[in-house]
This record gives sequence, structure tokens and C-alpha cells, in this order.
Amino acid sequence: MVKFKLKQKLLLSVLAFGLVIAPLTGIGGASVSAAASAKTAAAQSSALQIYVDGKKLSLSTAPVTQKGVVLVPMRQIFAALNADLSWEPTTKTIIVKKDYSTITLQVGSKQAVINGKSIQLSAPAQQLNGSTMVPLRFVGEALGADVHMDNKSNSIYIVSLEAKMKKYEDPDNTDSDQDEESSSAKKLTTREIVEMNDFSVVMITTDAAQGSGVVIGEKQIITNHHVVESAQSGTVMTVDGEVIDIAGIVVYNEEADLAIIETKEPLNVDPVIIGSGYTDRKGDKVVAIGSPLGFQNTAAEGIISNIEFLGMTRSYQISVPIDHGSSGGGLFNEYGELIGITTSGMDETQADLNFAVSVSAVTELLYELEDSPEKKAAFFDKRLPDSMKGATTDEIKELMKKEFGTIGTFNGSTELKRWEVTRDAQGWLVITAILDPSFYMLYGNQANDDFRYWAIDAGYELLRMMPDEKIQIVVYYEQVFSFEPRGFAPGEVSAVGDGTWRVRYPVIQMQGKEKMHVQVRS
Repeated sequence: MVKFKLKQKLLLSVLAFGLVIAPLTGIGGASVSAAASAKTAAAQSSALQIYVDGKKLSLSTAPVTQKGVVLVPMRQIFAALNADLSWEPTTKTIIVKKDYSTITLQVGSKQAVINGKSIQLSAPAQQLNGSTMVPLRFVGEALGADVHMDNKSNSIYIVSLEAKMKKYEDPDNTDSDQDEESSSAKKLTTREIVEMNDFSVVMITTDAAQGSGVVIGEKQIITNHHVVESAQSGTVMTVDGEVIDIAGIVVYNEEADLAIIETKEPLNVDPVIIGSGYTDRKGDKVVAIGSPLGFQNTAAEGIISNIEFLGMTRSYQISVPIDHGSSGGGLFNEYGELIGITTSGMDETQADLNFAVSVSAVTELLYELEDSPEKKAAFFDKRLPDSMKGATTDEIKELMKKEFGTIGTFNGSTELKRWEVTRDAQGWLVITAILDPSFYMLYGNQANDDFRYWAIDAGYELLRMMPDEKIQIVVYYEQVFSFEPRGFAPGEVSAVGDGTWRVRYPVIQMQGKEKMHVQVRS
């Protein structure tokens, strides 16, 4: 797990317990299977049945499944869900209105708009076999319905908004109970959710980090991008102790912090069932499975505390306790479907402030993976060279500016400036920089751990690349005042001239050779 953006790089290379949890895969409209081919999906859709409030839906054109997304004729589905439909033939735009909601889709576009907000689709509306087809799960959930897949009967059950309201207003209505029981999937206990998915979650160990992952195909695993971004080799361990080598990364989305990795040998594990990532609501119960601090496949439960969008990526704030090593782990809903990948959390708070990326972004990666079956698995190019032996001070300075020039914290990032690299009379390689004084005054105390992790990471990498050097890194606070400040140590305040004084003192210090010492000043 990453406690915030800063620690994504720092902890991975040194302290190395990244958060990873496994995702759920599935079939048909309610889920997506990474292992399913387009041909298999087409064969499944031929027998696919759709029920709305317990009644079988009669369709003019049979449902079509494309890469895990079920498409149905727009007129029948919108009529069944009591929505008003408008069709603009010139631009091939679909406009749907129900109560206070307006949904706009355009044939061929993977963007939809709900009440003015743009949403990324896994598959666009299409014209097939003489009918305009729309993604079933998306339109159903956008109109307030619950959509669930029954894998055994290869049927999709939809509970409309009206049926849900009827149940809410009249909980003793036996007809409503019967409709709900027949048209929605069974909610599972925490124990059943864990039993359903435990074998599909793995622990990932690389040469740079430890995290978690979720099996989504014969050799495919979804995890966090930050778990594998610095790796050059690694293994996955299943819950029964089998260790399999990782071949590399196949596809990834750095902004969403997701990556699909591939193993060298088949995993022989059933993939998870992937939910839509759009139906879950604030307050819903969720279960996480991952390997915090290396404790393999630890299960924990909580609720969705909040839902937000980071750019185009839907994410969950969750009360489920997670920690370093949970990154890439799976977040499951009450039906056992994977709805998110746990990614990060906040330190030094009594509130359970942890986060997961919605599987709606995972679906996009699966789509990309199936579009590029020939793509070979490979690890990313190394961020840093194997050795800097013999490097000039200018070369070391440029590397520090490029790779360590910013310190990220929960309160934002601060850029280090005025880098200098010299060798002193005792043969030490001395590297200095200046910290933004305003950032330090505002957030210095809160950022102590972040400063320390930055120094550990930078020191670790420099000592790895230049093992024969004695290295010192000093990041200074520096500010000029129109008065002579008091209360500082000798030498920390000096007269500049023209009635001004400079305050300069070390905030972050690292020194080391075969070992390192790090000191941070509050």
C-alpha cells in the first residue's frame, strides 16, 4: 500500500512493503474475464437471458457480448426501465431521460455523459444487426437499477429503480420480496466472500518491493503500477505456497496506478469475477484481501466511506484497514465481485482513510490487452543506472535533479533547488540543495517521515551505484529577513548586508558508505 504519492517510490526501493490486492474477473454483462476470448464471449451471449424485475425481457436482437461487455437493443432496455428515449440520427446520439437524470451516448464513442459529467465506457454504443446496441450494465446502473449476473444460468437479473423503491416503501410486500429474490444475486457473508476469492489473490515479491495481486486470467494478474514499476524480476506466491516467476508487465495505466503482469507458467487458479465498478454506493460493505507487511492473504472488512473521481479514474475511500504490502490487493463487494484494487492510505490519523481504484479502470486494461494479444511481457527500463562509478560531479548533479529533485508528501510536492555537488578535503562526495522555505514552514512537522523516506531512498540508490564513495546529502532551509532573527545555533544566522540577515540550517541530512545515517530537523 502506498500511504501517499511520495512513498510510492521511496518505500518500494528500500523499505519495500507495497500494497497489493487481487481483483475479480467474470463473464457476461456483469463482469469481465481476462481469459475469455471474443469468440467465447460471443458463444456465451447466444444463450444469455435477461430479466427485469423477475420478467424475461423480449429483445428484437439477441444480446451481443464483446470483450466482456453485454450490448442490448436500446429501445427494449430503456422501455423496460421506464426511461424516455430520443434518437438524433444525424450525429447518432442517444439521449435518455428519467426523472432528474439525463444520459447521453453517441454511437462509436467510449464517452458517455450523465447529468453533465463525462464517464469513460468499457465499450461504446454500436449499430449491429440492424439495431442500435448499448452497454447493458452501464445504462442499467446509470438509471438506478441493480444489475447482477447469474453465472450458473447464464442470465442477467435487473432490479429497476421502481422495484427498489417499492421494496423500500413496503418492506412487508411478499410480491416485492419474491421479485427481489428471483431477480438479484444472493448477498454473501464475509466468510463466503473470502472463500470465493482467497485462492485468486497472490502475494507479489520483486527485487524492489512486496505487494499483492489478483488473478484475472491463465497467466494474468492485476496489481498496482507502483508495485512493479521499479522491478527487474519477481515472483508470485499462491495461497497454497506455489511460487511462479513473473515474465513482466503486459499493459498498464500509470495515472490509475494499475498494471497487468504475466507469469512465465500458468497459475492454475480460477480468475476472480470483475464487477462493473459503477454500481457500488457509499456505505456499502466491502472486503479486502491482500498481504500487508507480508502477512499473506489477510482478509479485512469495512465500508465504502466515499466515492470520487481522480481525473477519469473512479476511486473509493474505504474504512478497511490496509498497510504496506496490501497494494494491488482486491476489494470485493457483497456478491463476491471485484470492484477495486487497494492502493494507498494516510498515516498519522485515527480515521481509517484508505483508498482503492475502481475496476472500471481495470476493464479498460483488459480491453487493451485483448486488442493486443501479440504484446510481450517485459519489465520497465531501469530508472537508474547500475553504476555511477567514475561519474563527474556535473553528471551526479543532473541525476539528482532528474530523479530526486522533488519530495512528495500528503500535503503536496516540493521541488528542491540550487543543487551543488562537490568533493571536500576529506574525500566526501557532498550533495546539497535548498528546500522551499514556505513549504517547510507550513508542512515541515507533518512531512518529517516523507523527508526521511526521501533521504533513505536517495542514499540507498547513490550508495548502490557508488559503493566506494563516502556520500553526504544535505537539504537546507534558507531564508533572508529584514531583521536579525534570534534563537538559532551559532553560524545559522549571518549578516548579508544592506540590513538583511540570512538564516540557513540543515533540514535533511544523510551520510553513509556501507551503512547510512539519516537525520531530519522539525
